[in-house]
Amino acid sequence: MSVQQSVLDRYSDGAMEVQASLCCPVSYDGRLLELLPEEIIAKDYGCGDPSAYVRPGDTVLDLGSGGGKICYMAAQLVGEGGRVIGVDMNDDMLALARKYQEEMARRLGGDRVRFVKGHIQDLALDVEAMDRFLAQHPVSNSGDLARLQQWQQEQRRQRPLIADNSVDLVISNCVLNLVEEAEKRQLIKEIFRVLKPGGRVAIADIVCDEAVPQHLKADPQLWSGCISGAFHEQEFLDVFKDAGFLAVSYDKWNTEPWQVVEDIEFRSVTLTAVKGEQTACLDTGQAVIYRGPYAQVTDDEGHVFLRGARMAVCERTFRFLFSGPLRNDFIGVQPQHPGKPVAWCAPAGTLRPPRQTRGGKHIAPCCDTGACC
Repeated sequence: MSVQQSVLDRYSDGAMEVQASLCCPVSYDGRLLELLPEEIIAKDYGCGDPSAYVRPGDTVLDLGSGGGKICYMAAQLVGEGGRVIGVDMNDDMLALARKYQEEMARRLGGDRVRFVKGHIQDLALDVEAMDRFLAQHPVSNSGDLARLQQWQQEQRRQRPLIADNSVDLVISNCVLNLVEEAEKRQLIKEIFRVLKPGGRVAIADIVCDEAVPQHLKADPQLWSGCISGAFHEQEFLDVFKDAGFLAVSYDKWNTEPWQVVEDIEFRSVTLTAVKGEQTACLDTGQAVIYRGPYAQVTDDEGHVFLRGARMAVCERTFRFLFSGPLRNDFIGVQPQHPGKPVAWCAPAGTLRPPRQTRGGKHIAPCCDTGACC
């Protein structure tokens, strides 16, 4: 049995009967659960709570949305100005999520959730549209296959299931580890593609402290049980960094392992990251001062920040540092007379002479009291 078929079968069973072995103990916001049907709560399988990262007005994409629990929780948080999209490949889970869609729209005061069928490693392909195409054009020879492949390419390009740069927040709850190993990096690239510049990631998943041996990877039951396909704890961060994400970090880390298999610890974590602006790097004379406590730090783009030193940065990096998750770690210094923007050419670790920023505006994080320092 293939990995994909094992996953589909096991989660189809989970849509019919509660499968306790498919989830870790997770504490959710009880206020967000009050509106949800009991069946959706009981048949949810996850290892974290990515809904905690949702903001009002967000367009949220839930990868592997299952019965819709996190989607319906997120819908309460995005408010009237937001929307939530759940993507799943399992027909039984999609049926469970859609079963309560009208009822939840009434409870929420608006229809702001939709569920679509797709592969999370290929978010441009509308699988329900492909099913309709195949019903009219079955594949029985190589010519039919070529026609299908051409249709898929046109559909991805002209009518993508999830468009480029269209999502504020991508979330997932114990699903990325279910994707076959050869497709995992493509999955991360797809997350990057659909996020808007400045968009965020909050992924709850299982990681392992040692590489999973091949004989465990070959076990479909362990794969569908979120074990064999787990990322190594360092690899999980690296694949997001390699895809171009910034501020990649573990925001949550369960101190106790969920399971131990052949002395390998498997635990739940929540990874967060941000997609940068994707604009040119231009220099106008800005500087940032890393506050400490470390002697120096290096970010995901290779910038080096020495503690207490005025480091030269481009406009794009300056904006990211003071609008993203690192804003409390730095002091910003705007030049009194900004120069004409020029293409950045200074090497990492370049200092900004004080005379270039003297008299300019300083931007500092706020103290615990709420007053700006």
